[in-house]
Amino acid sequence: MDQKTYTGGCACGAIRYQATGTPVAELHCQCRHCQMRSGTGHSSYAVFAGADAVTVTGDPQIWRIAGDSGNEKLHAFCGTCGTPTHVTFAANPDITAIHPGSLDEPSRFKPTLMTYGIRGLDWDRYDPELTILEKGPPA
Repeated sequence: MDQKTYTGGCACGAIRYQATGTPVAELHCQCRHCQMRSGTGHSSYAVFAGADAVTVTGDPQIWRIAGDSGNEKLHAFCGTCGTPTHVTFAANPDITAIHPGSLDEPSRFKPTLMTYGIRGLDWDRYDPELTILEKGPPA
């Protein structure tokens, strides 16, 4: 695989994606919705920018919710196996955040940032080298 190409998808193979380029951010998010949706203390994302940066095949289901910032997030997941694959944003559709656990090579994910640290839970340990933001990244 080319170092600028990331591939992945859901557990059953019904949803596949390909991302090209370098992620603009690799992060964990501790907002309450990410905690609830993941079933743990945070969710993780490799964020790609550009209208054509991520191509998705298959027919993901979408769960829409307003985030802590007030922005509407569109969480995509497989309707068959339930695997979350990516998130897009109504206010900025050119941004796609891929769940790195759904990557074919998840070891390529190298987080440097934690958002919504204000909502962090004591039992959710993280790398102390990460930059911690109390809320989301600046607009």
